[in-house]
Amino acid sequence: MGKIDTITKDYMRDNLVFADACNYFIYGGEQVIRPENLRELDTAEIAIPFGNGNEAAVQKFRDLLKMATLMADENATYLVLGVENESRTKFAEPVKAGLYDFLQYSKQVQRTEARHREAKDWKDHDAGEFLSGFYREDKLTPVITLVILFNPEEWDGPRTLHEMMSTQDPDILKCVADYKLNLIEPAVMGEADFDKLQSSLRLVLSFIKYSNSGDELDAFLSRESGLKELDVEAARVIKACVNAEIEIDEKEEAIDMCKAEQEMREKARREARLETMKNAVRNVMESFHVSIDEAMNVLKITEEDQAILMKMI
Repeated sequence: MGKIDTITKDYMRDNLVFADACNYFIYGGEQVIRPENLRELDTAEIAIPFGNGNEAAVQKFRDLLKMATLMADENATYLVLGVENESRTKFAEPVKAGLYDFLQYSKQVQRTEARHREAKDWKDHDAGEFLSGFYREDKLTPVITLVILFNPEEWDGPRTLHEMMSTQDPDILKCVADYKLNLIEPAVMGEADFDKLQSSLRLVLSFIKYSNSGDELDAFLSRESGLKELDVEAARVIKACVNAEIEIDEKEEAIDMCKAEQEMREKARREARLETMKNAVRNVMESFHVSIDEAMNVLKITEEDQAILMKMI
């Protein structure tokens, strides 16, 4: 697993952030899924997809998987929620996410079958129910997988299984089950979308979106007071995803991203200025056949900059 994948996985594991992403995508920002009602599940999806024979088991590992309990009028509804973090477009993502979901459904069927077998409750059930181990009244828990793109570029790969097919003949495709990605991509999100997020994920995805445009990033930094005290975990995601040379003190709980970004730009400007001076010094040395000290005196370079340039040339 790459560095960015590890950092984003650790960040999204937080129930507050995980619930925020799911509420944004599923419920339009309404706070239906509560962080305290999330329970982490084993991310290993192991199943024998074709029944009770001697087929080889399939094992895949998700990034994150949680069980959500939704309460309404004292009635509980359960959801299995998965999150896959991607740092770039993956062109087989519909197959990957679909496989995870169906392995989870297969696992549910197997667990139901095992429960019936242990209870020996096959009385009053017909042969089809008995042989499948899944009775008429049995139901599956819905599985929803979100794919989050931690990248400022748009997702330019397939978004559905049908898009990956070698033919787009509608007569054929109508007989082929489709699978659609539930995709969160900052590049296509607007301010109204970001406002539906309640956690630091709003600032993280916004920063990633605007990181490709200096003017838009400046405007974002100036209007977002929350960036002045951003939690370290979120700052770590931003640093990794936009390759920002931001200093993060791991001993601190929060970081001033506006100040950090300003310091990073000042450092970049300083390095660019020194690079220009270095080239100028070399040109003077070569043109007039003088020493480095004489060249720097001709260019009236300060003693402080001279000390730095002596190490660069």
